[in-house]
Amino acid sequence: MNEYKVKGLTCANCTRELQEEINKLPSGETASLSYNTGKLKLASTIDMKKVNKILSSDGAYIENVEEEGHNHEHHTGVNWIALLSISVFFYIAAFITEQWINEYVAIGLFLAATALSGYQTFFKGLKNLLKLKFNIETLMTIALIGALSIGEWKEGALVAILFGLNEYLEGLGMQKARKSMEKLLEIAPKEATILENGHERIVKIASLEVNQIVLVRAGEKIPSDGIVIEGKSSVNEAAITGESMPVEKAIDEPVYGGSINNEGVLKVKITKAYEDSSLAKILHLVEEAQETKTPTELFINKFAKYYTPLIMVISVIVMVLPPLLFNGSWGDWFYQGLAVLIVGCPCALVLSSPIAIVSGITKNARNGILIKGGVFLEQLGKITTIAFDKTGTLTKGEPYVEDLVAYDPTFLQIAASIEKSSSHPIAKAVIREAEGLPLDEPDEISTVSGSGIIAKMKGVTYYLGNESHVNHLKITEKVKQDLIDFKESGMTLVILANESNVLGIMGISDQVREESAAVIANLHSAGINNTIMLTGDHEKTADKVAKKVGLTSFFASLLPDEKVAKIKELSKNEKVAMVGDGINDAPALATADLGIAMGKGTDSAIETADIVLMQDHLGKLPSAIRSAKKVNSIIKLNITLALGLKLIALLLTIPGLLTLWIAILSDMGATILVTLISLTVLYEKKEKATM
Repeated sequence: MNEYKVKGLTCANCTRELQEEINKLPSGETASLSYNTGKLKLASTIDMKKVNKILSSDGAYIENVEEEGHNHEHHTGVNWIALLSISVFFYIAAFITEQWINEYVAIGLFLAATALSGYQTFFKGLKNLLKLKFNIETLMTIALIGALSIGEWKEGALVAILFGLNEYLEGLGMQKARKSMEKLLEIAPKEATILENGHERIVKIASLEVNQIVLVRAGEKIPSDGIVIEGKSSVNEAAITGESMPVEKAIDEPVYGGSINNEGVLKVKITKAYEDSSLAKILHLVEEAQETKTPTELFINKFAKYYTPLIMVISVIVMVLPPLLFNGSWGDWFYQGLAVLIVGCPCALVLSSPIAIVSGITKNARNGILIKGGVFLEQLGKITTIAFDKTGTLTKGEPYVEDLVAYDPTFLQIAASIEKSSSHPIAKAVIREAEGLPLDEPDEISTVSGSGIIAKMKGVTYYLGNESHVNHLKITEKVKQDLIDFKESGMTLVILANESNVLGIMGISDQVREESAAVIANLHSAGINNTIMLTGDHEKTADKVAKKVGLTSFFASLLPDEKVAKIKELSKNEKVAMVGDGINDAPALATADLGIAMGKGTDSAIETADIVLMQDHLGKLPSAIRSAKKVNSIIKLNITLALGLKLIALLLTIPGLLTLWIAILSDMGATILVTLISLTVLYEKKEKATM
């Protein structure tokens, strides 16, 4: 598939119709044209001349590569403003002339205003009329011809001007949302400075290869994912995580493409070609996200297909029935019928969803929340229950010494001395606890599988491990009670003993994240009814974590397939999201109505979930949910406004009060309101993460 950038798309409904025309061409079945992104995807075998002809019928065109980034006006922008300004001038001049000078001169000026602001619509409408294709241009053309034929010069001109302004404003709203998205996509670096044999060479980002060394100076963007091999600096990772606080980077630490080196010079060894980097994947998914259609959008598009023909039938009924059955004036009801035709424009209705969706996806992407499509944004706003994995999600996934009892003052020093050569997570927790103490080197050390370590230091034999490791000892009542207390608290036991006595006990726990309790409280206030933890840990540990963070319930001792079964059970009555780290929670993430992964740009997180929190914490999840709920509320409001204003206009036909300019204003008002309300998502004040 080839991808092209299309300029001059006037409205969502017109874009849909253009795509349908292209789909009818040979090799055009798979073609897609997105109003949201302004992108056209085509099979390489399609006839481009025919594609260009279809696009040009609506004033759209494929942008040349050389034009990209330049301000070419062509069919939009300044031309429209100039034409509309001149048309308004002619209209005012005609209005004054009609009152004070000459009626025929005024008619000429009204016609000039109509022609200037409505000629594109008129020619498109005539072509469509010949093809029996009834869209907004066709309806407007019929209405204009009808108005002029019965001598409504003034109203015809006003309708043409207002429709032209409406089309311009409609395009402007989507353009604003697109520009915000394009600004987000501009964070990708364009060039990199590579080092070869001590010489610097600037290359295009696409040509970067794995294992090349790049030089990143202060203020420059890191070109792709890599590892620091020389230098030390703070790096702004906002492009990846949405968090502006700099992160300190030193040798052997990973860096992400698109992040900015704040000071100093870094030498980075590239570990991924740019197209495989976290940033490239994020930007690609954000672009794709704009093109997905939500169930609401699909329904609106389907409804719009039937809406216009229905309005045409109503228009004919309004023109014919009152004169035939109620002795109404043919001229008056013909005029009313023309006004009804204008109400047939579905543009404001079709626009009610895409600007809000694109704005929501863009806002969240800037905030480090990657939503893979409008359908997932919509779904996020409907979630009532969130299930969390424990390890690495609500907790840090790093064991730490929560409590200890020392029966001998040398207990901690001896335990850390035995553990210092081990890379086991529990050993690291013990060493961290003993930080600052002088450690000795064991004379002998051996591991007993499943229970612990036997070590000799200074002629004394020590046993370090779990309860079974010290069953050769006669345990005192005091030690027995302490062991019970530690286990009751849900801690993992590490016991140190010599050949005759227990020297001390440590209780090891997985440390709860500082922000977890605040996040859970924030989620409840954001409208989430149930927060549930699914964990493989035993009951007491799960109960302890659940109480500490404020969860509504938990399920412990679950195997991966049991987590999936529990998600299925919960999903029967609730809309359920599953939050995990995207690595070992993949089955549960895929089973839930919505999978949310956290992982600071890890490949597995990006690929597994529907939504990715690019930070390594849950702090921004409540913000994402509130944003999604707001988008859903705005879409409902937009649909109500778009249909409500048209319904009011149609009801005005009953007393015969509907005029051409009221009809066009009903659509114009809906378009302006829908656009402005949708853009409030984009400019909503950025929420701080719960930390």
